[in-house]
Amino acid sequence: MTPERLASVYLDGLERGDLETVLSLYREGGIVHSPLYGPMPATAFYPALFADTGRARLRLRGVTEGRTTAGDPLVTIWFRFEWTLPSGQPANFECVDVMELADDGRVEALHIVYDTVTARPAFEAEKGAGSSWRPGRDTG
Repeated sequence: MTPERLASVYLDGLERGDLETVLSLYREGGIVHSPLYGPMPATAFYPALFADTGRARLRLRGVTEGRTTAGDPLVTIWFRFEWTLPSGQPANFECVDVMELADDGRVEALHIVYDTVTARPAFEAEKGAGSSWRPGRDTG
């Protein structure tokens, strides 16, 4: 799958809340590293994200292809995430998702990078104070 096609399928699946489509892009045991949810298996992350989403609109800004310092393939997707929580509260952000790909072209690890300055307060207002993940602290 080309990087552009991977980005298209991924963002479309995210926007529609299509768990099967999104998980089909992952290798078994794939991990997501999220600034709000922390590191977790993709099979746990996406159900949590979709449950916390009232509406999502994603607008692709760019796709790049590269390699890790070890030579493994990377695809980076830059997009605008217009995220609305179930209450209707917006938690929008600009995002870069860095995908480490396995030999079979599926995602082995996803690193989500964005400034949580607006999303975290909205998320915690919705879910409860301290409900989002922070490095060095477990959430319950």
